Amino acid sequence: MRVKEILRTATQAWSPAAQHPARLALGTAAQQLDASFNTSSALEIFEVDFADTSLDMKLRGTLPTSNRFHSLIWVAFDPEGSSGRLIGGSESGSVTVFSPDAILGVGEDAVIGQSHKHTGPVRALDYNRFQSNLVASGASDSEIYIWDLNNFSNPMTPGTKAQPAEDVSVVAWNSQVQHILASANPSGKAIVWDLRKNEPIIKISDHSNRMHCSGMLWHPDVATQLVLASEDDRLPVIQMWDLRFATSPLKVLESHTRGILSISWSQADPELLLSSGKDNRILCWNPNTGEVIYELPTANQWCFDVQWCPRNPALLSAASFDGRISVYSVMGGRLQQQQHSTVDQISASFDSSDPFGTGQTLPPLQVPQPSVETTIVPPLKKPPKWVRRPVGASFAFGGKLVTFENPSVAPQQQPIARQVQVSQVTTETEFLQRSAELQAALQSGSFTSFCHDKIRSAPSDAEQDIWRFLTVNFEDEARVKFLRLLGFSKDELQRKVSDQTTALSTFRFIHYQALLVGNFEGAVDLCLNDGRYAEAILLSISGGEELLKKTQQHYLQRQTNSLISSVVTQNWRDIVQSCELDNWKEALAALLTYANPEEFAPLCDTLGSRLQAGGTEKRCLQACLCFICSGNIERLVECWTSQRDCSSPLALEDLVEKVMVLRKSIERLRNGEVCVQSSALTERLVQYSSILASQGSLTSALRYLPDCPDQVHTLIHIYICFPPSQPFAQSGSLGAPVGFMSGPSMSGPSVPPSSPPGPMMPAPPAPGFLSPTSLPGGPVPLFPVAAPGGAYLPLGAGYPQGGPGAPGAKSFSGAGVPPPPTGTCRRLEEPLNTAVSHLCVYIHPALPENYTPPAPITAPVMGFPAEAPVPQDRIQVPPGAPQEPSKQVRGHQAKSLQQLPAEHVGQKEIPAEHMILKTTFSSLVQRCQLAAADPQTKRKLDDASKRLESLYDKLRDQALSPSILGGLHEISRCVSARNYQQGLEVHTQVVSSSNFSEISAFMPVLKVLMTIANKLAV
Repeated sequence: MRVKEILRTATQAWSPAAQHPARLALGTAAQQLDASFNTSSALEIFEVDFADTSLDMKLRGTLPTSNRFHSLIWVAFDPEGSSGRLIGGSESGSVTVFSPDAILGVGEDAVIGQSHKHTGPVRALDYNRFQSNLVASGASDSEIYIWDLNNFSNPMTPGTKAQPAEDVSVVAWNSQVQHILASANPSGKAIVWDLRKNEPIIKISDHSNRMHCSGMLWHPDVATQLVLASEDDRLPVIQMWDLRFATSPLKVLESHTRGILSISWSQADPELLLSSGKDNRILCWNPNTGEVIYELPTANQWCFDVQWCPRNPALLSAASFDGRISVYSVMGGRLQQQQHSTVDQISASFDSSDPFGTGQTLPPLQVPQPSVETTIVPPLKKPPKWVRRPVGASFAFGGKLVTFENPSVAPQQQPIARQVQVSQVTTETEFLQRSAELQAALQSGSFTSFCHDKIRSAPSDAEQDIWRFLTVNFEDEARVKFLRLLGFSKDELQRKVSDQTTALSTFRFIHYQALLVGNFEGAVDLCLNDGRYAEAILLSISGGEELLKKTQQHYLQRQTNSLISSVVTQNWRDIVQSCELDNWKEALAALLTYANPEEFAPLCDTLGSRLQAGGTEKRCLQACLCFICSGNIERLVECWTSQRDCSSPLALEDLVEKVMVLRKSIERLRNGEVCVQSSALTERLVQYSSILASQGSLTSALRYLPDCPDQVHTLIHIYICFPPSQPFAQSGSLGAPVGFMSGPSMSGPSVPPSSPPGPMMPAPPAPGFLSPTSLPGGPVPLFPVAAPGGAYLPLGAGYPQGGPGAPGAKSFSGAGVPPPPTGTCRRLEEPLNTAVSHLCVYIHPALPENYTPPAPITAPVMGFPAEAPVPQDRIQVPPGAPQEPSKQVRGHQAKSLQQLPAEHVGQKEIPAEHMILKTTFSSLVQRCQLAAADPQTKRKLDDASKRLESLYDKLRDQALSPSILGGLHEISRCVSARNYQQGLEVHTQVVSSSNFSEISAFMPVLKVLMTIANKLAV
C-alpha cells in the first residue's frame, strides 16, 4: 500500500540503515523530461515522516547540479560522524561525490569530489559492503572503475576490458566475499571479477541470446548465487544462477508478461525479491520457491527503478515514468485514508480569495462525495523475516512451557526442521514433595507413620495436638487415648487416690441406734444433714427403690456440680451447651467416657461449634479437635479455613493432608468409602487439583478433583493432556477422592422406571452425617440409629447405656429400611479409570409421579453377599464399660435373619447365540483376577465385572444394533485367541462407527479389561 508520494522524475537512493530518520535522495533523471520541458537538474533530500498522515514528504535540502543522473547511491562512509556520501553517475560520464550534510544545510561545500574518467554515461554504481570507501562504476565501452573515497583521483580497473566492447548496465559487489565484483551488459552477459587477481574468473550468458540484462544482484546470504533480470519482452524472466553450476540457470522466475526494468533484493529477508516491468506490475517474489507473494497496486506507467528501504525493511520506493516517486509498505493497510488525503490536497490547492483580481469571492469548492469504499490491501502471503520471532514461549495447561527458536543456518546448508520444545515448569517444589508424600501414604496405608512424621515436623504445639488426635484414629482403644491426650488418665487417677489416706471418723451413736432398729430413712436423713452423702446413698440402697430415688433427688438439689447430675441422668447436652469454654477438655472427656454412640457425634459438633464461635484462632484449633473426634470433615474444613488463609499452596496442602487422613480413618472404621458434600471442601479440592495440574502432576490432580459436573471443563483439559494409552486416576481407595463430593453412587448403569424393580440396598446416611460406627473409638450399635432423612443404620454390636458399672442395655430389632429418595441425579457415569477416550455426563431421568417404590428388603437377596461380621479387635468401647454381647447372641440374630425367605428377582435369559459373549468376557475377568497381584488392578477388575452386567442386560433386552453385536463377537474371538492387540483395534473401530450413547456403559470397560489382560499375559 502507498504511504508517501513525491512528484519527481528522478533516480533515487535511500539513506543507510544507521541513519535516523530515514531519508530519500532524488537526482533528476537523465534522458527524461517532465510536462513543462524543464531542463534543469538538482539533487534533493526528502525525509519520511510517518507522523504526518498525508502522502507528502518533507523536503530537507536541495542542491542544483550541472548534469542529470543515470545512477545514484548513498554510501555509509562515515568519516568524523557524517551522514555518509552521495555518489552520482551523470549522463556526461562524470562521477561526483556529494556531502549529504552540506545539502541538508550545514553550510559546507556539497561537492567533495568529481571525476571525468568515463567517456560515456555512467549507468552503474555500487559500493562494497565490507569496505564502504570502495565504489564501483560502469559506463560505456566496457569501462569499469574501482574508486577509493579516501583517494578519489586515482581509480583502478578490475582487469582488462571485456571484448567486444559494450555498455556496462550494472555492477554489483558480492554480499559475502569482499573482493568479488560482477558486471553485466545489455546483451545478457555477466562477468565475475576477482579483484585480487585483477581478472575475470567466470562468465555467464544465456544460450537463447534473448537475455537483455537490465539488472543483476548477488544473493544476500549465499555467496555463489546471483540473479539476472531480462528487459526483452520476448523473455521477461528473472534467472537465478549458481556459479558452482554455471551451465544453466538454477531457477527461472516467470510471471511478468513484458520486459523487466528493475530488481531489488531485500537485505533484511533473502526471501523477498522485488521486480518491476513494462507490464505496469511490481511483484515481490520468494526466490527460493519461485512464488509471487505480493503484488503492489497497478501503476499507470512503467516503473524503471525499485529499491528497498534499508532503515525500515517493510518500505520500498518505486520511480515511474509518469513523474512519481512512491513509497509503499508491504505490510498491507487501508486505501480509504489515501483517498481522503488526495481530496484534502486538491481542496487545499484552491484559495477562497479571488486569484484573478476580479474582486469577487470564489464559492466554496464543491468536492463530490463518492460512496466511501474501504479497500483492504492484504500484506505479504508469508511473514517477513524481520517480524518473525527469533524465539517464543507460551505457558500451557499442566505447567507446560512451550518454546521454540529459529536457529541460524549457514547459507550453504539446507534449512533444518524447526522444533518446538515442551518442558515442565515446577515452581512449588516443597508443595509437590509434600503432595507426593501424602499420596504415598494414601496408597501404602501407612497413616500412623505419616502422622508421626507430621508431629515431629509440626511448627507449633497446636499443630502437634491436631496430628496426635488424627493418629489416635488409627489405633485401638481410641477413646482411652483421646482421654490421655486431654490429660485424663484412669491409671494416673487411681495412683493419686491410693496415695492419699482418708481419715474416717466413727458414726455417731444415734446412727447405730437407727440402724439397729431398722430405721433406714432416719439414718439417711442424719447422714444427709451431716454431709455424709456416700453413707446416705449406701443406706438408701438397702431402704428400697423409693428411698434411693428420694436420696438421689435430695443430693442433686444440694450439688452445684452438673457433672454428677449428668452422669446419673444421662443428660449430656446441658453439659455441652452450658459449660465454660475454658473447661472444654473436661466436657469432651465426659463425652468420650459416657456419651452414647448415637449422641456422641452431635454433642462433639455442638461443643466444637461453641468453641468456633469464640472467634479466636486458639478456640478454632480446639474446635478442630472436637470435629476430629466426631469425624465431621465438613465442619473441620469450615473451622480450619475460617481462621487460616488457604490460598497459598503450602497452606492448602496442610488442610488437604488433614482431610485425607481423617477420611481414611473414618473409612477404616466403617469398612467403606465416605461421601461428604461440602461446598467449602469442593472449592479447596478444585483449587488443590488446579495447583497440582499447573505443576504437571496431572494424575494426582485427577485423583483429587471432585466428581461433580461443575468440574467437567477441568477434566476435559486433563484428558487432552493424557494420551489415550496412559492410565487415568484410580477410583475407590488408595487415597483417591473420586466420588468424594458426590452423593450415593451406583456402579452399574441407571435403571429406567419401566424396568422391574431390582434389589435395593439400605440407603447410607445423609451427607454430612456420620454414623457411630464411623466415629473414632465409637462402637458399632446394637440397635438401629435413626439418621436424618429417615434412613436407618444396619444392626451391629451394641454399646451399654450409662457409665462404668451400669447394666447392659437390652437389644431389640429395628424397623424396616425405607426406600431411598427419588429424583434427578446428575453425575459422571463413567469412572475415570475406564474413561480413556471419552468423557460423558449423563442425566438420570426423574421418576414419574405414579412410581411406586419397591417394598423394603429385610433379608439378604440372592447374589448379594451378607454383611461380614465386625472383627472383635475393631470394636471400640469406652473405658470401664462392659464388653459386647456374647457371640452366641449375635449368631442367634444372624440365624434368625437367614431363616427369612429370600426375595426372588426374575431376569430374562441371554439369547443362545450371544451367550458366548458372557462366557468369554466372564472367563477373561476370572483369569485376570487370578493373575492380578496389586490392589489397584483387582479393584479395576471388580469394577469391570460389575459394569459388564450392563452389556448382559442389553443382550437380554436385544437392544444392540447388528453392527455392534458383530463387533462384540469379533472382540470375543480375539479374546479367545488371546490376541488382545487385534481386539483393541476392533474395539476402536466399533467405538468410532457407533453411537456412543448406545455403547458407553460397557465399551470403555472392555478396553480396560483387554489392556489389563494384555499386560498380565493371561
